[in-house]
Amino acid sequence: MSRRITGLTPSGELHLGNYFGAIKPLVDHQVPGKTITFVSDLHALTLDHDPAQVRRRTMEFATMLLAAGVDPERTVLFVQSHVAGHAELHYLLESATGYGEVRRMIQFREKSRNRRHTRVSLLTYPVLMAADILLYDALEVPVGEDQRQHVELARDIAERFNAAYGPVFTPPRMVNPPVAARIMDLTRPTAKMSKSVSAAGSLRLLDPPEVLRHTVMRAVTDAGDTVEYDPAYRPGLANLLTILAACTGEDPARLAGTFRGYRQLKEAVADAVVAVVEPIQRRYAALGEDPDQVRKILRDGAIRAGEIARGRVDEAKRAIGLLSA
Repeated sequence: MSRRITGLTPSGELHLGNYFGAIKPLVDHQVPGKTITFVSDLHALTLDHDPAQVRRRTMEFATMLLAAGVDPERTVLFVQSHVAGHAELHYLLESATGYGEVRRMIQFREKSRNRRHTRVSLLTYPVLMAADILLYDALEVPVGEDQRQHVELARDIAERFNAAYGPVFTPPRMVNPPVAARIMDLTRPTAKMSKSVSAAGSLRLLDPPEVLRHTVMRAVTDAGDTVEYDPAYRPGLANLLTILAACTGEDPARLAGTFRGYRQLKEAVADAVVAVVEPIQRRYAALGEDPDQVRKILRDGAIRAGEIARGRVDEAKRAIGLLSA
């Protein structure tokens, strides 16, 4: 089994979509020596940011990963900037990447639109993402469809580097996360739930139970009075059923037939969401009482990750001509 890698950027607030799309699959498939997870704080620098907030959210995300079940005995957990190999390999890979390749990335075009000042790091962060992946020979990268271009770029860069300088990197492939990763915004059910865009439509992992319930009960539904699972024509109801299915492990279409009306469905969704989130919040609070424990886990993880990364960076340096063979 190859290594699998997951990174979470500490911008915005973690929500239920992040949990079912990235965190729970990670927790469910932890394999000693094969699972790499990090808080990608370097990626948070591509847009305007508050330094203190980046530091706070980095610890918050790391603590949340542990609270959700990441086991440091089975998963290498660390902060991206604590392993120098990420930035070092980033530059080496930039030297094997064309400007046009990164310029046409969809996310760059969207995030740079109408900005008076666009940071160069926003343009080149897909290359840093490639470095994140290639450092650890991660064959499988579980990401959503919006990151497909970036994984494909990492594969292209790896293959080009190998063709030019020798077989150094394992070309990665994208692994589709489960359907629950497509949890949508509760106020705009045609848009994915976001860490930063709409607080009103997000079920945030640190929101108190009463806030989660209020958010669910205010969710946008669709015309009609019957509960059916039809993502194309009734996206609001489909989203609620998808959330309930993710929380309970049931099939959303089967669940639809068990409800007489919208209110009954919303109450069931609210109960299920709280049942999933409350235990995580309790563990998060307990870990928060001893932040030094979390910092030690991150330091130990950075040491383990650094040992892996160092060998790959040195191999890339030798191949590209910077170290003696």
